[in-house]
Amino acid sequence: MSLARNVDLLRRLPRLDGLRFAELGRRADASSPLEEVTGFGDNPGALRMFAFVPARLQKPRALVVVLHGCGQTAAAYDLGAGWSTLAQHYGFALLMPEQQRINNGNTCFNWFNPEDTARGSGEAHSIREMIAHTVGAHRIDPRQVFITGLSAGGGMTSVMLATYPEVFAAGAVIAGLPYGIASNLREALDGMFHSPVRPARELGDLVRNASAHRGPWPKISVWHGSADRTVNPGNANEIVKQWLDLHDLPEAPMAETNVDGYPRQAWWGKDGETLVESYAITDMAHGTPLGLADNDQRYGVEGAFLIEAGISSSYHIAKFFGLTDWIADAAKAEAKPVAKPALSPAPHLARSIRTAVADESAERKQEARGFDLGQIITRALTAAGLMK
Repeated sequence: MSLARNVDLLRRLPRLDGLRFAELGRRADASSPLEEVTGFGDNPGALRMFAFVPARLQKPRALVVVLHGCGQTAAAYDLGAGWSTLAQHYGFALLMPEQQRINNGNTCFNWFNPEDTARGSGEAHSIREMIAHTVGAHRIDPRQVFITGLSAGGGMTSVMLATYPEVFAAGAVIAGLPYGIASNLREALDGMFHSPVRPARELGDLVRNASAHRGPWPKISVWHGSADRTVNPGNANEIVKQWLDLHDLPEAPMAETNVDGYPRQAWWGKDGETLVESYAITDMAHGTPLGLADNDQRYGVEGAFLIEAGISSSYHIAKFFGLTDWIADAAKAEAKPVAKPALSPAPHLARSIRTAVADESAERKQEARGFDLGQIITRALTAAGLMK
């Protein structure tokens, strides 16, 4: 999808962008199950909080934080990227902070403003408060908190991973930028359009200087379209370099494969776990790639900066987070054990038939000849008292 078409689609979304529901528990949009949460804690960044928590959650309980791009709302990005559908399917909690126009006229997260990108300050602190509230309210395992975002949301994902690295097990940046490369709008635009190359150590130090944390560091997945004219694709390389330095990994990828037709590079640690991965979505413009997932499901709907590319980034990111092995039906059966009721004729009959079949089969095997299933069922009905 071209940038012009993206802009055109974005212009058609004023109704979604203009949604402002203030009441606790009101839906963000009729097409999204997100509900607004107020009173979640300190909110120096003046952000809004939306969340979705399915009735059944996998164990250990997990939380995914999703940050929308410029010109989008939480509900619009949820609809487009399909995160609430994934949350319902795989049983994890979903938190989607939302920017307000009073903070940024284009509803971009302010990933480059020093007051919003420092630990304990501005938008970063607001998002941290939302996470703490959700973890406490829904008994989330603190070791199972993840974050992802698109564009400016991707930039703010880098901010959160850098300023609160101990909070996150992993993150994923889509068409975003490294942490710490800009402290004003001019530097932000230079990073977006030109992506100046920096030494890996310098990039790593930007993160190390953002907190007192010294490891272990979160895992990271990086996604970028090679035809992106809004955020230079070179930023993907810089993000990868930043986190390779933090994980003390070599610059050369340890594996290069194709996933749904697109190149993926990967680096892993001493225990074999993938710590850094990078997807280059060939010929794709600025946006989140959509497509059919490995489970033959489609998550999300094409729209502004939500691009049909034949690969489901949301699904693969959830898989990278380790959230796609949960099976809802099995969890439901496990979560609701019940005492065995007295046998009714139907299960009693089924048991009688199974027993009769087993007994008759053994007899016939001894006689080395076949058996009549009709006779066996007749015997079972008689034994169950349902036939004379």
